[in-house]
Amino acid sequence: MTRPRRSHLFMPGSNPRALEKARNLAADGLILDLEDSVAPDAKAAARDGIAAAIAAKGFGKREILIRTNGLDTPWWADDLAMAAKASPDGILVPKVSSVEDLDTIGLRLTELGAAPTVKVWAMIETARAVLHAEELAEAGRDQSRRLSGFVFGPNDISRETRIKMLPGRAAMIPMITHCILATRAHGLEILDGPYSDIANSDGFATECAQGRDLGFDGKTLIHPSQIDACNAIFTPPEEEVARARKIIAAFELPENVSRGAIRLDGAMVERLHADMARRTIAIADAIAAMSKG
Repeated sequence: MTRPRRSHLFMPGSNPRALEKARNLAADGLILDLEDSVAPDAKAAARDGIAAAIAAKGFGKREILIRTNGLDTPWWADDLAMAAKASPDGILVPKVSSVEDLDTIGLRLTELGAAPTVKVWAMIETARAVLHAEELAEAGRDQSRRLSGFVFGPNDISRETRIKMLPGRAAMIPMITHCILATRAHGLEILDGPYSDIANSDGFATECAQGRDLGFDGKTLIHPSQIDACNAIFTPPEEEVARARKIIAAFELPENVSRGAIRLDGAMVERLHADMARRTIAIADAIAAMSKG
């Protein structure tokens, strides 16, 4: 199933008003957070709040992920137990760095009786995770691990590696492309990390466009004000969709069905372009369907 993942907004699980507001936001997905945005003494209340919010439903077609605390924290087991019972679309786990981590998560979800539809998303936030991105992605082929995708975490990577977070992210591009290649090689999705300077709308738009062009499926967000710009940038332009439909139509003509390449509007178009066109159309159609509620 093609699902739009242009924008995934972090929402603090400890803020009931924010969770209620999330039901009416235009984000493709919501990440109900138990980690960074929740103080240690508020973790239990945040778990209860998230469980109640999901049980109440009303999130429409938005993808719902719960971000747990990391496997090395005292809160992780309780977070996962709640998430398994609440049955969101997925569980986002911080600082996944090894196949053993994936095994721990998958096994525990099975023991808790989590529905098969509950998927796992791994935050790539450590040097080790980046170095072993292909190994992690390949391990996801085992369905017991439930792996659906990666979320690239530039801030934690910067902290661990001392690579500075500068406009343009030039120093991080090799790591980004390495992770994107790993996901594409093994059929996974990948979301870009958040942009922290909320007031800098131009910088945010530039980074969204960069992420789109690098191959991310969408971007994680930290403020509702970022949703509209992010959605617009990650939505295929109308002219691109029209061109895609024209390519598909041309290859479906009887005289072109068996051809590997055709001439269209003065340019040579190959079957690989038809495959790319189908992906563009699928995303555009999914976005249109989501906007209808």
